[in-house]
Amino acid sequence: MISFVKGKAADMTETSVILENHGIGYEIFMTGNDLSRIHMGEEYKIHTYFQVREDAMVLFGFLQKDDLSMFRLLLGVNGIGPKGALGVLSGLSADELRFAILADDAKTVSKAPGIGKKTAQKLILELRDKLSLEEAFEQKLSHETAGIVVSSDGMTDAKREAVEALTALGYSSTEAYAAVRSVAGVDLENVEEILKAALKNF
Repeated sequence: MISFVKGKAADMTETSVILENHGIGYEIFMTGNDLSRIHMGEEYKIHTYFQVREDAMVLFGFLQKDDLSMFRLLLGVNGIGPKGALGVLSGLSADELRFAILADDAKTVSKAPGIGKKTAQKLILELRDKLSLEEAFEQKLSHETAGIVVSSDGMTDAKREAVEALTALGYSSTEAYAAVRSVAGVDLENVEEILKAALKNF
């Protein structure tokens, strides 16, 4: 099993990068988003999934380990292979996919290349119980600023609690997240104030 490959980007195609490691070039198939962040001659650590078939051995890779984890979950869905899973993550980020699954949002999932409405519904049905809202936010949180835990798009701990409260009231994860994320002009450490402002956004 090849868990990751670390080396310099030596060449690229539209769908893959050639990573040179100790004189060996590994072709790794990646999403368009990840490929756009690769620059020739620079060193990268790419987390990989090694597929062995009768006619080929193929490496699929991601710059973020979290994306690889979501890729593996997608492979567990009946009818979705590595190329299909890569296609899903090319159209949706791991975070977007998590929230769409938790919100039973088949419309968003079906926007991914090669995923129709029926496949999206099956994907949600099979993966919904393997994810949690708490886990989704833990993945989204990225750094601490002035003692407040903040995600890359401004989600504080208090905002996260507000989203959980809204979902408990019956709103979908996607609706709650969108309403809370757009809150401004209130104390972002006060859950009650955030909730009041978020409810006005519905």
